[in-house]
Amino acid sequence: MVRRRQGANPAEKQILTTPVGLAFPRDVTFESWEQAGRRISRIASSSAWYLGDWLVFGQDKYTDRYRRAVEAVGLDYQTLRNYAWIARKFEPSRRRPGLPFQHHAEVAALSPAEQDRWLDRAERESWSRTTLRRALREHRDPNSRSYRAVLPRVSAASEALDRWRRAAAAANADFEAWVVSALDRAAEQDLELMGVPSLEGVERQAREAAGHGAPAGGENQGLMGMSAVRSA
Repeated sequence: MVRRRQGANPAEKQILTTPVGLAFPRDVTFESWEQAGRRISRIASSSAWYLGDWLVFGQDKYTDRYRRAVEAVGLDYQTLRNYAWIARKFEPSRRRPGLPFQHHAEVAALSPAEQDRWLDRAERESWSRTTLRRALREHRDPNSRSYRAVLPRVSAASEALDRWRRAAAAANADFEAWVVSALDRAAEQDLELMGVPSLEGVERQAREAAGHGAPAGGENQGLMGMSAVRSA
């Protein structure tokens, strides 16, 4: 059990928290040590949600002042932005108390339905974050066209690459997955600014057209292929 150092009786021989770490009694049991790890893990996961929600609220309510608050409290803005992006992807009612924040981060780039499907499975089968990540990778068929056409080789300054890696680490995300998510977010923002309809909207229009006498092949088959690329 973890207790704060506030006049605690040393005879209790409990793990104590300090501003710079934990203080362990010499004869701490394995069970107490393990329980402390579980509690710390829950606190860390909840803290990510707290920080994400905090920034989302500030961005929405104090659009011209929230950056000053972030700087005043000494928090890393890029880390908070990553947390906020995930918090926006999951309203509180869709967050799983039984799964850490990191599990939600792994599926944040997916559609809400796919997010729920993977989180349901992770919760049902007690998957670790690593297991969930592996399952997501296996779901992307390496023999499919969409998987092989990942990204062209790009050149980037070492400073930028280091910044990306630090951002991915701060978001508790796999680096490659973070890069793909970042590109997807940027694409969505640019498409929205330019008034380009989303892929989901195009597919919906195609389905509606198909219900009014559109041919069964041709364009509809092409849209099915586009859907496969997005979900892969």
